[in-house]
Amino acid sequence: MKFFIDTANLDQIKEAQDMGILDGVTTNPSLMAKEGITGTDNIMKHYVDICNIVDGDVSAEVISTDFDGMVREGEALAELHDQIVIKLPMIKDGVKACKYFSDRDIKTNVTLVFSPGQALLAAKAGATYVSPFIGRLDDVSTDGLNLIAEIRHIYDNYAFETQILAASVRHTMHVIDCAKLGADVMTGPLKSIVGLLNHPLTDIGLEKFLADYKKGN
Repeated sequence: MKFFIDTANLDQIKEAQDMGILDGVTTNPSLMAKEGITGTDNIMKHYVDICNIVDGDVSAEVISTDFDGMVREGEALAELHDQIVIKLPMIKDGVKACKYFSDRDIKTNVTLVFSPGQALLAAKAGATYVSPFIGRLDDVSTDGLNLIAEIRHIYDNYAFETQILAASVRHTMHVIDCAKLGADVMTGPLKSIVGLLNHPLTDIGLEKFLADYKKGN
């Protein structure tokens, strides 16, 4: 499973990259604003800065909700760097724009997916990634992980190449569960990735090893 980090914070991206396990980045206007990155020119520059840190795909989101606007923004984003993936909303014009870009071999990430039917449409339109938001489904008492399982089943039935990018990952168990269900990618905060390191027996074992070493020296 690929590990993406969902942030616009360059320090966190560098930390994940330095671990040697980072495969890409997802971000959006809200995450940009959280880092104080506003204005089109500054946002575009920040996307390039992110691409210069990571080796993999970087999802950059359009803000238009009409086809022409999405195409215009998406083409400008795609010109920034060859690692850019155009992030499109799961609406009718978003699906249309997805097909437009996929026909031109430009990578896409269809986001805000909350049902198997939406994921099916994204795959039919040739999306590179589809982003089901599991955490947000959990927030409204719906099983987000079940959605991952349903999409995996549908995609495997028809050999769709669209990758399932489990988004809105909140914690380490989300990561593990998504891996069990066959999600191709997870994206979440740095803590959800770093948290996989933690186990009390590891800490106890290391402490004992070091203590025994000190006894012999």
